[in-house]
Amino acid sequence: MIVQTVTGPIPTERLGRTLMHEHLFIAFPGASYDPRAKFDRTVLIKDAVQRLIALRLEYGVHTFVDPCPIELGRDATLIKEISERSGMQIVCTTGFYYEEMGLPSYWRARSVDEIAELYISEITKGIGDTGVKAGAIKVSTGAPSITAQEAKFVSAACIAHKATGVPIITHTTRGCAGPEQQQLFAQAGVALHRCLIGHSCCNPDPAYHRRIVDAGSYIGFDQIGMFYHLSDETRADNLVKLVRDGFVAQMIMSMDRFCARLGKFSFHATPEYTAKVEHLKSKGLYQAHTYMFTDFIPMIRARGVGQQDIVSILEDNPRRFFAGGPATV
Repeated sequence: MIVQTVTGPIPTERLGRTLMHEHLFIAFPGASYDPRAKFDRTVLIKDAVQRLIALRLEYGVHTFVDPCPIELGRDATLIKEISERSGMQIVCTTGFYYEEMGLPSYWRARSVDEIAELYISEITKGIGDTGVKAGAIKVSTGAPSITAQEAKFVSAACIAHKATGVPIITHTTRGCAGPEQQQLFAQAGVALHRCLIGHSCCNPDPAYHRRIVDAGSYIGFDQIGMFYHLSDETRADNLVKLVRDGFVAQMIMSMDRFCARLGKFSFHATPEYTAKVEHLKSKGLYQAHTYMFTDFIPMIRARGVGQQDIVSILEDNPRRFFAGGPATV
C-alpha cells in the first residue's frame, strides 16, 4: 500500500513515527481582509522547517499529517516547500471545515456529487495547478450535533473515499458527535476502520470513547495540550483507560498545533485565556510541536503506559490506518 505525500507517493512502511493531526499554517475565512493581520511567508517557512527538523532529529518523527481544511488557508505549495526543506514527509488533505466556522457559500450551494467531484480531483489529479495530491479526506462537524449542511459534505466525503480508497480524518467540535459521524459513514457503506474520529479527547466521558472504539474506528486523542477544552490530566487518564481496556491498536495521539496563524483567534479571547497563552509563550510551550514528547508522554508513562504501547500508537497505528487494515490486532 502507498500513502500520497505532498512530494509524491511512499509505501506505508516508510511512514515511521507519525503525528496524525498537526498544522503548518491556518487562516480563518476573512482574516486576509484585516489590515492588522500580517503574514511573512519567508519567516513562516524558516520557523516551520526548524520545528520539523527538531521533531525529526530529536524525537524521530518522520511523517506529519496536516489536515487543514480547504478554506482555512490550506496552501499546497507552501506545504510542499516546507516538506522538501525539512526532510519531513507531509500528508495534506481535501475537505472543508464545519458550518459555523467554514463551508464557503459557493460550496454550500453545490450538490453532493459536485463536492465529491472536487475531492476526487484533488486526490487523483492534484490541488489546483500545484501538482500536489491530497492523501486523505477531511470531514468536520460542529457541536452539539451534525447540521444538514455538514451531513451533505460528509456524504460527499464518503463518495470520494469509495472512489479513491484514501482514508477519512475527522474534526469533531469539542469532542461532540463522533458516533453520529460513524453512523453517517456506515450508512454510506464506508468501513469504520477507514475513519479516524478526531478530537475525541476533548470529551471527558469514557463512555463516549468506548462507543467510538467499539464501533471499530480509530480514535483521535489529537488535541493534546489544548488546555481551554480539557486538562491533559483528564486526557491522560482517559487514554490510559482505553489502553488498559485493550484498545491500544485504535489509539492515535497528536496535538493539533500550528506554526503560524493569520490574524487573531477565531473566537473572542477572554482575559483569562489570553493570560494563559502569554504564560505558555513565556515558557516556550505555546504551540510547541514537541510538547507531546516533553510533557504528555511522560504523563502517561507515569500512569503505566509502556514503551511498546507508545510505539504502537505513534508508529503501528498510523501505518495500519493508511494501509486500510482493521483497527484491531
